[in-house]
Amino acid sequence: MPEFLAAAALLPDGWADDVLITADAAGTITAVAPGTVRAPAADRLRGAVIAGVPNLHSHAFQRAMAGGAERRSPAGRDSFWTWRETMYRFVGLLGPEDAEAIAAMLYVELLEQGFTSVAEFHYLHHQPDGTPYGEPAEMALRHLAAARATGIGITLLPSLYRHGGIFGKPAAPGQRRFLNDLDGFAAIIGGCRAAVAGDPQAAIGVAPHSLRAVTPAMLQAVAAMDGPIHIHAAEQMREVEECLAAVHARPVEWLLDNAPVDARWCVIHATHVTPPEIEDLAAAGAVVGLCPSTEASLGDGIFPLPAYLAAGGRLGIGTDSHVGVSPREELRQMETSQRLALQARSVAATEAAPHPGRLLLDAALAGGAQASGRPIGAIAPGMRCDLVDLDPETPSLVGRRGDGLLDAWIFGPGADAVRTVVVGGRRVVEAGRHLARLDVAEAYARTMRKLLA
Repeated sequence: MPEFLAAAALLPDGWADDVLITADAAGTITAVAPGTVRAPAADRLRGAVIAGVPNLHSHAFQRAMAGGAERRSPAGRDSFWTWRETMYRFVGLLGPEDAEAIAAMLYVELLEQGFTSVAEFHYLHHQPDGTPYGEPAEMALRHLAAARATGIGITLLPSLYRHGGIFGKPAAPGQRRFLNDLDGFAAIIGGCRAAVAGDPQAAIGVAPHSLRAVTPAMLQAVAAMDGPIHIHAAEQMREVEECLAAVHARPVEWLLDNAPVDARWCVIHATHVTPPEIEDLAAAGAVVGLCPSTEASLGDGIFPLPAYLAAGGRLGIGTDSHVGVSPREELRQMETSQRLALQARSVAATEAAPHPGRLLLDAALAGGAQASGRPIGAIAPGMRCDLVDLDPETPSLVGRRGDGLLDAWIFGPGADAVRTVVVGGRRVVEAGRHLARLDVAEAYARTMRKLLA
């Protein structure tokens, strides 16, 4: 059975030294023993070990667009909505093999930075003309194959997408690959459930895409399904305005009043929310899924983090469009956006938790685990053995310990600090490089040269 001896580790009740972590053959932690002086057979992790970070929001195919949709449009009025049109044109090029190669490259990069699981919010279902593949879940299963090939844990979130605007507007031609009725969606869910059955590295939830994409009846049907429920809401002010015009309520307000929002739910972005919505989201026990690098890239706005934390709200982080692929980047952007908006420092900190790095990491571990529907996010018995070893000899971390080391990793130039990554009791990253990087990168390069030819 796998054993790891960490020089220091962040456990649920705080930092400890000389921690022996034992897992079973399936990769679940069975025992955690601080103060272990000798363990000759254990695999030694010589740095500061944290639990692997969950990534709760990914559209993997967008990794191939990252950095390629920045050019100013002729009209000069660029926004999320003009970026979306570029995305629609790009998705028309992708076949199943392309999607798998792109996802595998992304998952390698996520692992190398300390993400050990990903919640794949997947809506690219069909052939370019909208015809389903012979296996309705073909494209989703390609992401599962990429996760298995790279070793990352995954929560598949097939997305129901039927309409192009609030409650029933026709879809645009660029959306036809995304579209399903409830029967078609059920076929995709069925294929995914069969594929992940019995796999401790995988889980499945559901993702009604947004109030733009499903009707209230569809949302009710999806909410009755098993697993985590993820939905985009209130990312852009135009979305809020369209919802107000259609139903005289804001998106998050409407969800809270009309859907059974509880701890199963993850509301992605929630950028534009009011104080009552903040209080009600927190009271419902839902997770807000923040993707700070993408939200900055798309000009979404800044989530009201201090009010949400004060209300006891739960949150996690995702990389969404993958302009960033690192948990430290997302956590830093989350904090520094607040600093710019409020002209203050250490916003995500309290007297009891004075280090913003630790407070935000703890929140991302707990919220990401909840939203993923898997036993992850902590170094404790019963959890998956997902470990990230931060190199204390990295210049940014030299001489740092404990929560000060986390601050230095997140807010300093510590991009090279992740040394070893273990997922499900198995090393997948050594000396900062994924063990399959070369082969995965070659396949990705072939795919990109074809797509951009």
